[in-house]
Amino acid sequence: ALAQRPRASAGRPNVIVLLTDAQGYGDFSCHGNPVLKTPAMDRLHAEGVRFTSFHAAPMCTPTRGQLLTGQDACRNGATSVTAGRALVRRGIPMMPEVFAASGYSTGIFGKWHVGDAYPYRPMDRGFQEAKYFLGWGLSSAPEFDNDYFNGRYQDNGRPTRFQGYCTDFWFNQAMDWIGRQHARKQPFFVYLPTNTPHGPAWVDSKYSDPYRKPGVPANFFGMIANLDENI
Repeated sequence: ALAQRPRASAGRPNVIVLLTDAQGYGDFSCHGNPVLKTPAMDRLHAEGVRFTSFHAAPMCTPTRGQLLTGQDACRNGATSVTAGRALVRRGIPMMPEVFAASGYSTGIFGKWHVGDAYPYRPMDRGFQEAKYFLGWGLSSAPEFDNDYFNGRYQDNGRPTRFQGYCTDFWFNQAMDWIGRQHARKQPFFVYLPTNTPHGPAWVDSKYSDPYRKPGVPANFFGMIANLDENI
């Protein structure tokens, strides 16, 4: 049925889904955090719609599986972060597959964490452009020797070295890809799930130093400050 849907037509909206990792409700200045400054996120908050009645599974993989399928984790199969339970069952349509079948270009830039091997990789689930990493993060078991700075990512399944800080890289790659789709007048779906501010709390000191005071998680807040700058 998805394959029979019409190709994209003029005027279709482009869609960007941004998902930060391990950032809580209180980790925004618009939600009353007295220390952290998030002006770009605050603007999205002010200009957008807030959903205050929702179902959540607040772990890495279940969050992603539920977002990408619209189904509860217990139904789609992605109920944990490891041990063979970090996979969305085959046969369940995922968001990128629906967009691709509707004539959109589809790209992921960042954290996937719902399958490292065929047929569960992002490019097996509807993404035409996939720049991501394995496991739950750049210091997880599949990426044990990786780093947030000048690390390694998967370029459509091919290990490739990147330059700079991971969050900067994901945003730059996404924006470059968006520019190319725009030049082609091609509607696009971008999934930008960052691995920050999930630990380990690694970030350039220029972002963390402003928060270095007693009782303040300076590196964690610094990662969010970097995210806000990229947004």
